[in-house]
Amino acid sequence: MSKPGQPPLTGRRVVLSVAGSIAAYKSAYVTSELVKLGAHVDVVMTESAQRFVGSTTFAALSHNPVTTSLWDQNSEISIDHVALATRADCIVIAPATASLLAKLALGITDDAVTATVLASSAPLVIAPAMDADMYGAPSTQTNVANLRERGALIVGPESGRLASGLVGKGRMIEPPDIVDAVRKAIGARQGDYIGRRVVVTAGGTREPIDPVRVITNHSTGKMGYAVAEAARDRGAETVLISAATGLRSPWGIKTFNVSTVDEMRGATLPMCAESDVLVMAAAISDFRPKSAADEKIKKRNANTLNMELETIDDWMPLAIGPRLAKVAFAAETSEAAAKGAAKMAAKGAVLTVANDVTEPGSGFGTDTNRVDIVRQDGSVEPLPLMSKYDVGNAILDRVKSYL
Repeated sequence: MSKPGQPPLTGRRVVLSVAGSIAAYKSAYVTSELVKLGAHVDVVMTESAQRFVGSTTFAALSHNPVTTSLWDQNSEISIDHVALATRADCIVIAPATASLLAKLALGITDDAVTATVLASSAPLVIAPAMDADMYGAPSTQTNVANLRERGALIVGPESGRLASGLVGKGRMIEPPDIVDAVRKAIGARQGDYIGRRVVVTAGGTREPIDPVRVITNHSTGKMGYAVAEAARDRGAETVLISAATGLRSPWGIKTFNVSTVDEMRGATLPMCAESDVLVMAAAISDFRPKSAADEKIKKRNANTLNMELETIDDWMPLAIGPRLAKVAFAAETSEAAAKGAAKMAAKGAVLTVANDVTEPGSGFGTDTNRVDIVRQDGSVEPLPLMSKYDVGNAILDRVKSYL
């Protein structure tokens, strides 16, 4: 796990193996994203991969030499692949062709990519890319099943338009999802939440006024998504109950999309019985129209519109489980810690994360947050302004003592 202020993959070594496919151009984006997240990236390429993207591209993006052959120009043989294999925290093959899948399944090591994989005990992530008929072929499916049974994390492929012009299943998944898979694979092997189940709510719920309009709030879901990503990266089985956001669903996190308070309650409560942690980061509506209109309300000539609202009961006290530790959130505009502390007993929370949304760099829509951690004994731990991902890790650090 990275330290606060550091990118999530700081100190991790990732071997990116690239095979000969038109999808190899996406591997450049994978390299760039892994480096941005702090990883040391070593790229290994097959001979055919170099026909699609040059090794110089990957050397420039990774800031490291690229391995392209088992044979070193300065000696009769090279064992660079062994050094890479033994140091790696994760090996990701993107793209993986049908030919490469067959070699991996059979243990054939006739190039730098296959030799590196066979020499390593690191988690293996494979992103297949090929024509739909090739992917659907019985031999390919047998090889995929073989590799999955041996512990490889197979990600994709997706359905879409292929290089052949046909549409079908065989398109390599997008770089952000591949990077997420690497983070998940490393966490599943090295994380401190392995064997734990974490449920996170996120986003702002919407209560209908009529079929067109809703009552909602300014929540963007960034805080909840950051907590979910931190939990996934630490090895937890992570469930995300998401209200309306404009965010990409993180790969490796089971996500349920909801809209209203009742939908969020219905999706969340059944999860609690078998979970270890519930983090209620969603901004849940406190009010809703007492009666929503069946048709769009017309403005006509009226200057005002009166609407009767009813309060929505807090259902967090109903979230229970034999080993469940609950974390509440309190987004306030003043005296956040005191108001958060006042809610703890009724909610049954072990921690409350309180923040003043009016503080600079804090609150809705920002990538950072400044929170106070309130405990059951009333003590308050103020945290400095930090990324929401770091806040997520800080929460997981502190709730771990209750598990």
